[in-house]
Amino acid sequence: MRMRSIVAGIALMQLAVFSAQAQTGPVNIATTAVPFLRISPDARAGGMGDVGIATAPDVNAGYWNLAKTPFIANNTSVALTYTPWLKDLGLNDVYLASLTAFHKLDDEQAISANVRYFSLGNIQFTDISGNTLSSFNPREFGIDFGYSRKLNDQLSIGVALRYIYSSLANGDPNNSGVVYKAGTSVAGDISLFHTSGTSDGSGLNWGITLSNLGAKIGYTNDAQNKDFIPANLGAGICYTTVFDESSKLSFGLDVNKLLVPVAPTLSGNTSQDSANIADYRTQSVMKSWLKSFNDGTGVLSSFQASLGAEYAYNNQFFVRAGYFYEDKNRGNRKYFTGGVGFKYDVYTINFSYLVPSGNGITRNPLSNTIRVGIAFDLDKKQ
Repeated sequence: MRMRSIVAGIALMQLAVFSAQAQTGPVNIATTAVPFLRISPDARAGGMGDVGIATAPDVNAGYWNLAKTPFIANNTSVALTYTPWLKDLGLNDVYLASLTAFHKLDDEQAISANVRYFSLGNIQFTDISGNTLSSFNPREFGIDFGYSRKLNDQLSIGVALRYIYSSLANGDPNNSGVVYKAGTSVAGDISLFHTSGTSDGSGLNWGITLSNLGAKIGYTNDAQNKDFIPANLGAGICYTTVFDESSKLSFGLDVNKLLVPVAPTLSGNTSQDSANIADYRTQSVMKSWLKSFNDGTGVLSSFQASLGAEYAYNNQFFVRAGYFYEDKNRGNRKYFTGGVGFKYDVYTINFSYLVPSGNGITRNPLSNTIRVGIAFDLDKKQ
């Protein structure tokens, strides 16, 4: 089993990017290493179709838009989220766990930290005859440290630095003469957030994010055999209307663009295909960001959209719903989500659920995905 096949296979398993629905047109999917970095570790946003760039800030703001953090009411929070992944496919040992925290240095600035751990269960390596050679537990994690600051009463910025570790295979499991190792990389995020600034939270918020801007990652000593990480451009808006002292309703829209070009398709011309692939794999990271807007596959189809709503009663009870859309030629993920939340004193518990869709071979592999999160607000302001 070649390492690139392992990477591609795990990427598909993590994000389930291929819908089982029949396709009649071309499928242009941009694959990356460590795609777990684009799996939402936030149960609140999970109930809103993965909307989070411009929603009201909370402890999980670091994943969506770190610049929101200085606008959180309390000074310190810690949150833990657990997500069984692809449970609908019968996988019981694949999951994503996240631990995040922030602390406000003062009313203008905050620091944050986050750890995301992704376990891919147990994988059996076999030879060409199907005989078991060895087994391995692939695992990946990312560690973030961030800083955010208000520029004025309505505008803020955030920056984060991320260390990425990905262990998909070890040694030479297939006796092929190629020795594999854990891949590592470093990436950064830049974000901007603007809020209406009203005391009751009503009005329009918006945000812009650039995330996972970093070096390629490789699993051998071959400098040319490295893969892009999932750099992303995101923009979001959220409008909140307040009915009375106890009730308010928010609507949010996020649009995301993966800043990774689609690999060239094979034409059957060996020399031309080899040249195209070599050019793709050797292009610089910054060039790939620009190329993702002009890779010949249609820029509009490469955008993903999330639409979500949240009803809050007395800032204690929350009901959420959302919808996620991806073009059929880019993976065809389309699903509805729902969620609830409950806040008591310094504790907040969130739960989200991905509604099943399709039947048989057309069933969405993400069906029945759940996320459970709990947050603790410390040093709460009165």
